[in-house]
Amino acid sequence: MRHLLDRPIWSALQTRHRAFAEGDNLAMRYRPSIVPFAATGADDPESLRALENLVSPGESVILLQADAIALPTGLSATSTAAGVQMIAEQPLQIVSDPRVHRLTRDDAAEMLALALLTKPGPFTLEALSLGDFWGVKIEGRLAAMAGERTKQPGYTELSGVWSHPEFRGGGLGKLLSLFVANRIVARGEVPYLHAYASNAAAIALYESIGFRLRSTMNVAVVQRTE
Repeated sequence: MRHLLDRPIWSALQTRHRAFAEGDNLAMRYRPSIVPFAATGADDPESLRALENLVSPGESVILLQADAIALPTGLSATSTAAGVQMIAEQPLQIVSDPRVHRLTRDDAAEMLALALLTKPGPFTLEALSLGDFWGVKIEGRLAAMAGERTKQPGYTELSGVWSHPEFRGGGLGKLLSLFVANRIVARGEVPYLHAYASNAAAIALYESIGFRLRSTMNVAVVQRTE
């Protein structure tokens, strides 16, 4: 039986993030202004055609799932990667730091600049709609941040763990990862996250704070072929 997190985009858009969805019971995507994720519930031809119809000419979307990625003839992958999905089901270290504060839309420009600088994955200003983000500022500059992204019943994804290159090595990534994960746990939910399989440093960090591998994942950036 498929786990709820095997197709996390699909299960989020079918449940807790349905308000951000476009599509139907065959294929869904987040509204383009939020994040470029899309998914199907199955790989039958009808579902794949529905996915194709959600993608405009010249537009790209990202697929993320444990299963091998199947595409309709009208979509092609411009890049693919191996990923991992990690989950924290045991109690985590409790952290507290007065520098950690909730980020708001007033911080959006700095958040976007940090995301573009570190180039970890998709981020838009509208991603703030998906969940809370927290950060640490040093000398008035956003040094690091972390937040929430996709959500399913009983689960919330820890995402956007980014540190400015000038402030790396100070433990801010670990601090904010634990801070956000513990907030998720406090709501009675299980935190999970994604990383590229090639990012050994990030995987080691997450393992050190209590996350374990739940599944390997497939990632593809796809676009219309016509």
